[in-house]
Amino acid sequence: MTSMTGFGHGEHRDSRVQMVLEIRSYNNRYLELFINLPYSMKQLEPLVREYLSARIQRGKVEFYLSVMELEDSSDVVVDHARVTTYLTALDELRRVSGLKERPSLSQLMNLEGVLKTVSRKDPEALWGLVTPLLAKVFADFDSSRSVEGRKTEADIRKCALEIRTSLATIESHVPEIEAKIRTGLAERFRELLGEGVDESRIMAETAVQLMRADINEEVQRMKAHLESLDDALGRQGPQGKRLDFVCQELGREINTIGSKSMLLEIDQAVIAVKDSLEKIREQLRNVE
Repeated sequence: MTSMTGFGHGEHRDSRVQMVLEIRSYNNRYLELFINLPYSMKQLEPLVREYLSARIQRGKVEFYLSVMELEDSSDVVVDHARVTTYLTALDELRRVSGLKERPSLSQLMNLEGVLKTVSRKDPEALWGLVTPLLAKVFADFDSSRSVEGRKTEADIRKCALEIRTSLATIESHVPEIEAKIRTGLAERFRELLGEGVDESRIMAETAVQLMRADINEEVQRMKAHLESLDDALGRQGPQGKRLDFVCQELGREINTIGSKSMLLEIDQAVIAVKDSLEKIREQLRNVE
């Protein structure tokens, strides 16, 4: 079982760059990626998304990468088109004003956009440095999710055992339901009709009431759902959605049992089951 909560951090430094990378994740119904890259590496975002999407099924995931260049990787170049535009405009200005002065080199250099800084940094080459760092950070991130997932699984198994115990209590009191129905109907008929009551009529009404109050089918379905829960807990990979569905089915059955209950002991066991189910649902909110 894997938790949706995780954290990974790593750094890389060589003669050219220093990089810091972090991955954080939180619980979320679907996969939601937030990629934070330096502006010069924005074109690598699809690669990062592809990497994370192939390895994470659900959760809100935040990816942060900072890159500091330790050596100058930029060139200063002349914008020829802009210089030509400025010179044409200055010639027009001299003609209109009647002045003979021509602009100096220093004056041209101060004009906006004449000189530009162009980065020599190749994002594709930087991705080659990011990839091993990303693999290391993701391994730490995934390990933290697994550790949290094992704790969550242990808590869910504990709650499932509590449900089994309460279900056994419910099942053990099923014969008392039949006895209570029989006794109650017989007393009611005798109160209304006296001792001359027809026993066959009591038996027929008892059969009807027993059918309405029977919870054996619900108990057996709950046992099957608990087996499905154990099976899902024992599997590799994302199981959060499947486990949530199993809990919904368990909740439906225990609600039916509660609506049919006529014994205090069963009522108490139903409450205990609902409490354990709620604890499992709370845990599943953070399961991938």
